[in-house]
Amino acid sequence: MRYLNITVFVVAIVVSSLANLASANDWNQWGGSPHRNNVSDATGIPTEWEPGEFDYETGTWKADTSKNIAWVAALGSQSYGNPVISEGKVFVGTNNGNGWIERYPAKVDLGCLIAFDVTDGTFLWQDSSEKLPTGRVHDWPLQGICCAPLVEGDRLWYVSSRGEVKCLDTEGFRDGENDGPFTEESTEAETEADVVWVLNMMTALGVSQHNMCSCSVTAAGNLLFVNTSNGVDEGHINLPNPNAPSFICVDKRDGKVLWTDASPGPNVLHGQWSSPGYAEVDGVPQVFFGGGDGWVYSFDARGDGKGGPKLLWQFDCNPKESKYSLGGRADRNHIIGTPVFHKGLVYIAVGEDPEHGEGVGHLWCIDPTKRGDTSPEIAISLEDPDTPLPHRRLQAINKENGEVARPNSNSAAVWHYPGFDADGNGKLSFEETMHRTCGTVAIKDGLLFIADFSGLFHCLDVSTGKPYWTYDMLAASWGSPLIVDGKVYIGDEDGDVCIFKLAKEMDLVAEINMGNSVYTTPIIANGTLYIANRSHLFAIKEGAKPVQKVAD
Repeated sequence: MRYLNITVFVVAIVVSSLANLASANDWNQWGGSPHRNNVSDATGIPTEWEPGEFDYETGTWKADTSKNIAWVAALGSQSYGNPVISEGKVFVGTNNGNGWIERYPAKVDLGCLIAFDVTDGTFLWQDSSEKLPTGRVHDWPLQGICCAPLVEGDRLWYVSSRGEVKCLDTEGFRDGENDGPFTEESTEAETEADVVWVLNMMTALGVSQHNMCSCSVTAAGNLLFVNTSNGVDEGHINLPNPNAPSFICVDKRDGKVLWTDASPGPNVLHGQWSSPGYAEVDGVPQVFFGGGDGWVYSFDARGDGKGGPKLLWQFDCNPKESKYSLGGRADRNHIIGTPVFHKGLVYIAVGEDPEHGEGVGHLWCIDPTKRGDTSPEIAISLEDPDTPLPHRRLQAINKENGEVARPNSNSAAVWHYPGFDADGNGKLSFEETMHRTCGTVAIKDGLLFIADFSGLFHCLDVSTGKPYWTYDMLAASWGSPLIVDGKVYIGDEDGDVCIFKLAKEMDLVAEINMGNSVYTTPIIANGTLYIANRSHLFAIKEGAKPVQKVAD
């Protein structure tokens, strides 16, 4: 009976989807909006700053050694979650390396979602996810919360490292209330999170995430969209539950499941850590999911009206001849980045767990108005060329068995960027190749930017996919670019943040080192630039005078 009200949600989508976009000041979700294009219209953003030094014994931030830093907040020892800002608070995922809560000292391994005061970085409260007893197959040691939450008003939604979709009160217990229906928190101290509801995807849906569960959720009206992270077992061969859903839609008010889909099924290559995007296309609300099989799936956000999914189109981002194998040798990949919607088109690139090494990649521009299998190619057998072969996990076609790939007349590919043979020698050198990426594109003024895991930063024509320039950062990049104030910001594993002019010609404005690795993506809120490195979150503002002298 819980599905009967879904038509009410449809009306809510149409009238309130724009309300989910980040305001001119706040940045309430990954990418700033359901379209996921990490672009801000702010001005006056600094291109020069000094993070400042830290006392190695006490962790104290030496504010007088900094420049243009308003405040610094201590995170854990490994931080991958991108910060979001809403109504005076900063929310960011990390691990427990700092031990903010007395009952969980730093030696206790946790996933932590932390709330800070936006004015000075003061610690407010923390939601703590204790490690799963099954260990690294489901919950990798020292990896905390690796996603960004969605925040609207006094409610926050995120995916915990324990495979839970959680709704929290943004005030924590600082307001003296225990909001429900979940009221079983072990403590109601002011430093603790107030959980409103919890959906445990492992117990309720049979999900078995690989290494960790991570998805930066988005929403349309009362519909909350989640990639479940269902993946392979510790041996990297079998899926414990291939029939468990990969994509779900829940009522964000109470966590009730509205529809689910398990399209990748047994074809999941490794894990599924992509995040969904959402847009209304020709009057149809579409939610875009990157699958662990390397396909992008688009669903009608409303479902089929009967509690099931309504698949609109699917697109294979890998060449049919590509093959998946362990050990970094594969040229078949899954998807870690987030689908971005911009001016009627969808952009996505393939990637892989960084621990599996570097490799070739593919970046696609897709027309979301088509329906059905919109892949560039169709896999067929020469014995029965009119019948497409079923999806396969490791390789779509085997030429030795008389299988081939033919062009798909229904292809939605607008353009494809595997790299570009700039010197015309008939092959792609390292600098000419689009590699695997953990990142997501950012687009403005006809220019598209994306960093690959091999450390190349690509600038393309958004209409054609032809490159204008590529810059080698000489270090792996795990994050995505930010475009703001006529500049493009991108971080790397060496801790450098490169700043380029938003231009067809490569113009490196500055390269600033943040003290240690930057695995996250820079964001803007309230005219302030926020960058998290492995251990600290920095609030960067032109002319800022530090309001906090101690980071921990």
